Amino acid sequence: MNARTEPAPAGSDAIARPPLVRELLLVAGLFLVYKFGRQLATGHTGEAFHHAHRVWDFERAVQLPGEGTVQSLLLHGDGLVQLANTYYAAVHFPATAAFLIWLYLRRPAHYVWARRVLAAVTAAALALHLLFPLAPPRMLAATGLVDTARAYGPSVYGDPATDSLSNQFAAMPSLHFGWALMVAIGLIVATRSRWRWLWSAHPLLTLLVIVGTANHYWLDAVVAAALLGLALAVIHVPRRTATTAGRAQDSLVPARRDEPTLVGAGR
Repeated sequence: MNARTEPAPAGSDAIARPPLVRELLLVAGLFLVYKFGRQLATGHTGEAFHHAHRVWDFERAVQLPGEGTVQSLLLHGDGLVQLANTYYAAVHFPATAAFLIWLYLRRPAHYVWARRVLAAVTAAALALHLLFPLAPPRMLAATGLVDTARAYGPSVYGDPATDSLSNQFAAMPSLHFGWALMVAIGLIVATRSRWRWLWSAHPLLTLLVIVGTANHYWLDAVVAAALLGLALAVIHVPRRTATTAGRAQDSLVPARRDEPTLVGAGR
């Protein structure tokens, strides 16, 4: 045989890891812009409650399951509802940050597109928060739902009238769900384990938590998923290969036929 093997070109399936300092500044900048933007959406109390009634009535009109069905399951025990509140308060940002850090360190071929998708979804969410302020179901008396965080703890929100750190009228879309769904999709695409589909449990659990704690309507998650789908359709996602899924990057490929070979090399 005269065909030889050689290492695959370094850039065939992999993407160079972006400079760390630049990425830290970029992610921090995006976070600050988002937090500042959310503050611009505060102060629309009347409009937010008007939209909340419209969303609640629309869900009943299309016969979506009541959010109270999920909450009633959580309220069977104080420990379960407190666990749900803790998940809502403590998992959202750390899980997304850990996802980006892991991609940056272990799967740089997937880091850039994942960061772009998250940024696009977050920017679109901010625009909707400004255009469509929405009071969460825990604030709407018509829902009959309990504000589980305030009743059982822990809570990340203060009194809406005095809370200057967050915009509590930014229910739609739910970034809790949108980010969780993106984390699951990114990990499924970027890994090769046969158990990788279990990552889908994260957005499913997040959905049950945000609805059961009365922080979001079903439609908040539906809109978040739609925005994510649009971002994934627009932003290029690299094809899944042995390299991008984490296998060794020194896989062997046949040498080009136009390369000279040594006489007798095949003996």
